[in-house]
Amino acid sequence: MKIAVNTRLLLKNKMEGIGVHAFNVLKRITVDHPEHQFLFLFDRKYNEEFIFSSNITPVVIYPQARHTVLYYWWFEYSVARILNQVKPDVFYSPDGFLSLNTRVPSVPVIHDLNYEHYPKDLPKTVSWYYRHFSPLFAAKAKRILTVSEFSKHDIMEQYHIDATKIDVVYNGADSQYKPMEEKDKREIRSKYSNGEEYFLYVSALHPRKNVKRLLEAFDKVKSSSGSAIKLMLVGPHYFKNNEMEEIYQKMKFKNDVIFTGRLNVEELSKVMGVAFSLVYVSYFEGFGIPLLEAMQCDVPIVASELTSIPEVTKDAARMVDPFSVDSIADGMLDILNNPKLRAELIVKGRERASFFSWDKTAELTWQSLQKSIS
Repeated sequence: MKIAVNTRLLLKNKMEGIGVHAFNVLKRITVDHPEHQFLFLFDRKYNEEFIFSSNITPVVIYPQARHTVLYYWWFEYSVARILNQVKPDVFYSPDGFLSLNTRVPSVPVIHDLNYEHYPKDLPKTVSWYYRHFSPLFAAKAKRILTVSEFSKHDIMEQYHIDATKIDVVYNGADSQYKPMEEKDKREIRSKYSNGEEYFLYVSALHPRKNVKRLLEAFDKVKSSSGSAIKLMLVGPHYFKNNEMEEIYQKMKFKNDVIFTGRLNVEELSKVMGVAFSLVYVSYFEGFGIPLLEAMQCDVPIVASELTSIPEVTKDAARMVDPFSVDSIADGMLDILNNPKLRAELIVKGRERASFFSWDKTAELTWQSLQKSIS
């Protein structure tokens, strides 16, 4: 079998959730299935660490697809040309984008439909591209992969796709995320938070991640508790977010907020393992890999009660209303002031994390790809 893969999001030290998903799935299925050939399609010079095995042929095709016009050009012309020349058995696209100019059976991973529900959270041209082309990609797909039952039902409702065409493959978390020794915790706190405990946020600083209300809630927590605890935000700015910037500048305790920018997996796993609590209050998620990472690290979670998040955490998180600053603050205060609750969530999180693994994700992905050519 010959499988072409969209690997444009395999970027060294720059992978967000979709790139992490692609990396972990492709690393496994290429090595586990040496009898099959894989054509990796990059839009720029690639790093050799992404060529996982000898059955991979990397191809760089231009232009670099980082803008809506260039998305269109890359997929509808550059990718289509390669697919029509090589004629693979299937085209697998972990970021959900397909080419409409080819008859090659195609399998996208549609992680979520946030752009359908909150189009104003994206720049206008990006929002238009997603909302115009995603229904066409879904209709064209031979099969669709998605990362939660929530997203599966959302795709069914929004795009009128039959349930039998959609396979749910949960995400996993890297094995580097694990509990840390107290000595190591002190070293990380000394390095990042002046020796103090900290609440942790991990993700791009995107509007739907709800950072603005998290900042407001943290101010409330500090005012009411008198605690020296800090808030650490790990992740890049996804789009310019003026509202978040304005709220930050007005904060009473903004000097207790730490922005680290993007961290590599080795460093992030340490920062996660030391956190007093993960606070993950997005108002729209297809899955939420940091939730698993926290549970593997024995870090309790304050989490949004909406979309896919309760499906991932079950009872292993203190759930809050992401649209209520008071609710978020109350959840953070409960974790801060209730050691018994914190201990219970750690145990439940450890149990829940054992349900997920990248090995499962890869195996279910492989089964779906096989179905697509049968």
